[in-house]
Amino acid sequence: MRSASIRRTAVKLSNFPIKLRHHFGFTVFSVAFPDLLTWFEVLGYTVLLEPDIILGRHKGERSNYTEVVLVDRLSQALRQINPTIPSDIIYSVICQVTSIEAPDVLGNNRRFHQLLTEGVEVEYLLNDKIVRDKVWLIDPSNLAKNDWLVIHPFTVVEGSYAHCPDVVVFINGLPLAVIVNINPGKEKKPLKIAKERLETYRQQIPKLFNYNTLLVICAGNYARVGTLTCESREFFPWHTIDGEDFPQSGASELEVLAQGIFDKRRFLDLVKHFIVFEETEDRINKKLIRRPFCTLKTRLKMSLK
Repeated sequence: MRSASIRRTAVKLSNFPIKLRHHFGFTVFSVAFPDLLTWFEVLGYTVLLEPDIILGRHKGERSNYTEVVLVDRLSQALRQINPTIPSDIIYSVICQVTSIEAPDVLGNNRRFHQLLTEGVEVEYLLNDKIVRDKVWLIDPSNLAKNDWLVIHPFTVVEGSYAHCPDVVVFINGLPLAVIVNINPGKEKKPLKIAKERLETYRQQIPKLFNYNTLLVICAGNYARVGTLTCESREFFPWHTIDGEDFPQSGASELEVLAQGIFDKRRFLDLVKHFIVFEETEDRINKKLIRRPFCTLKTRLKMSLK
């Protein structure tokens, strides 16, 4: 296995209020959609506000804004999920995960998805024998072994660009979902604008999307889910929280999507079994397989005879 060092560059958190906000013209922080954060807390996620990290109330999350993987959380989770794997092997896996280097974002994303769903193959000496094993990045069977975190917002600096995605969802320190919110009162087509903003993020801070599984765009009570290769029209709403009952008319699409998709067991199930990469002659498409009972509002009445 090729080892690499975990690279850290010097964009210090403590310089953020003075340098980054002044240089990039960021607005004063405010909680954009507290209801969404509350729903994540109800689902059992830890919710952190970026200013609390900046001010040192939550130490050790990031050393600088170029980091998109929370290495300490990843390290702790991998040791808990893979207790028999030696520490030096865990370290080499972290290096491999944080240094995925395909020529393009989608290539990186596809490689990472393979590691996420199939495990990282490793080998090491134990009692003078070569042991071949796998290190798992997530544990779908024991949810408590995983680390569930949401950060709002999440500033990323890459090259000469800096952006603040509204919400990033981390599992074991890995940024698996990005949520972008647009104020519906200020734009004529807010969901389209949200998708365009995501595309800007992908172009200008691509390393965040090396690890992405799902993208969510929302405006007010409206919300859609998609993947890296989805066009605006291919993002779709989610119509059920538990997969059985549809909410009453007038229920917020954002609430249904948040609680329906990001329920811990359901989210890992979607990640592991319902995301596929399809190759055509000219491109690769990443798809979230639609389950009819979640994405179609009309019930299909079936009877067995």
